[in-house]
Amino acid sequence: MNICGYSPESINEGEGLRAAIFISGCKHYCPGCFSPKTWNFEYGEPFTLARQREIIRDIAGNPLLDGLTILGGDPFFSAREVSGFIDLLHLEAGPVPVWIYSGYTYEELSAASDSDEYALLGRCDVLVDGRYVEALRDPSLLYRGSSNQRLIDIKQSLEHGEAILWQSVFTK
Repeated sequence: MNICGYSPESINEGEGLRAAIFISGCKHYCPGCFSPKTWNFEYGEPFTLARQREIIRDIAGNPLLDGLTILGGDPFFSAREVSGFIDLLHLEAGPVPVWIYSGYTYEELSAASDSDEYALLGRCDVLVDGRYVEALRDPSLLYRGSSNQRLIDIKQSLEHGEAILWQSVFTK
């Protein structure tokens, strides 16, 4: 698996100050995608164990971070590898809230409880789901590009068996 970007601090990919990792590879090919170069699974750098540990040290050493966001590409095309990274992150850095982006919907990702995609979903806290639809582009939306995309509270959704929208801690 390759990553095509890493930002140690970002305010664009989720609530608060977050580290962001961009996973290479996507097969959704959404017209109008903000970064089609990330569709290539070979783009970027190999996500070696040394690089994973370097990023985990960054995250663990930054007390200002509110969490990590994983996007791409689409990290669910590399679900098993991304799950392994999140396990290592939690082992070495403790509980770190994880947001994840996908062109798949929550319903697609949660359909098979024995899948790698479901396992990855269960390791994360908030899912920004759905393909980017250029005709539904809305730059006023928080953390997403088109109005069909949702912010899903994964833990609540899995517990209740249906997609439950995430609510900001600032609006609760």
